Amino acid sequence: MEEVDNKQVIFKGYIKRLPEVTDMEIKVSKIKLKAPKGSGAFLVKNLYLSCDPYMRGRMRDFKYSYIPSFVPGQPLEGFGVSRVVDSDHPDFQPGDLLSLITGWEEYSLIHRTDQLRKIQPDDIPLSYHVGLLGMSGFTSYAGFFEVCSPKKGEYVFVSAACGAVGQLVGQLAKLHGCYVVGSAGTSQKIDLLKNKLGFDEAFNYKEEPDLKAALKRYFPQGIDIYFDNVGGEMLDAALLNMKIHGRIAVCGAVSQKDVSKPRGLYNWLNLITKRIRIEGFLQNDYLHLYPSFLEHVISNYKEGKIVYVEDMSEGLESAAAALVGIFSGKNVGKQVIRVAHE
Repeated sequence: MEEVDNKQVIFKGYIKRLPEVTDMEIKVSKIKLKAPKGSGAFLVKNLYLSCDPYMRGRMRDFKYSYIPSFVPGQPLEGFGVSRVVDSDHPDFQPGDLLSLITGWEEYSLIHRTDQLRKIQPDDIPLSYHVGLLGMSGFTSYAGFFEVCSPKKGEYVFVSAACGAVGQLVGQLAKLHGCYVVGSAGTSQKIDLLKNKLGFDEAFNYKEEPDLKAALKRYFPQGIDIYFDNVGGEMLDAALLNMKIHGRIAVCGAVSQKDVSKPRGLYNWLNLITKRIRIEGFLQNDYLHLYPSFLEHVISNYKEGKIVYVEDMSEGLESAAAALVGIFSGKNVGKQVIRVAHE
């Protein structure tokens, strides 16, 4: 069997700070386009790769996380959309389209099938299966409905609202009958939130000298639900503006630049006085809800009630910069890497 080149994005070594492009490098290896007999594995050609904030945690040398660290000298891995090239697994055939965990490379030999699903071709863009219909979208759904326990008419605040998760949280909240305000970091993103994604209001946190006052302005009656993607100062400001019995879903902490020196909370006493429930969560705790999530989101998308914004980078050469960019808000919408055209 002839060998072909396999371009890869290699992780160079552990870090504690925010990722930089130089923490990764492009290498080219050789691979046979054949799944080894008796391996039970299958070979895929990667089409799209997902850039996600949790990947930063995998760049640390940390043994006590819910997901193992990347291996220095090996390709990064994450969620992707791939096409089966060859298979030694009875459930997968050449040509099958899959949403799965795969390597940051042109071709990957896959052994694990957890969080894998077959994609049935339809009129939904394939790349949406790492965003709207993938881990990002499901995080929005599980966090909002299961952790936040929303009621019609409640007041909802979403930080990093133009990102992969936040943009769908806001739309799900609007469809549920809530009043929704989002924060983001550029005027372009604020325009998208109000004029494309259907948020009631949105503000640029970089233009607000006092986040507590900003939230009071947008929520004079207080916040019922805060979907937190950033942590830090915004979470502290939200605590001061929550209603009694408010709920906070802690999804991410992208504002924390150095994990070795995390910023503490100052306004935590509000959790007691306002009887606030604050809860962190992982989407894989709710995988039993994935079928209902797909049904809900696909039907609303096809009816034009949900839209999704992607930021597409072309080629593995752009992958490192694309991943690094999500930690400074360079992406507008879900950051995706197109490895190969369909």
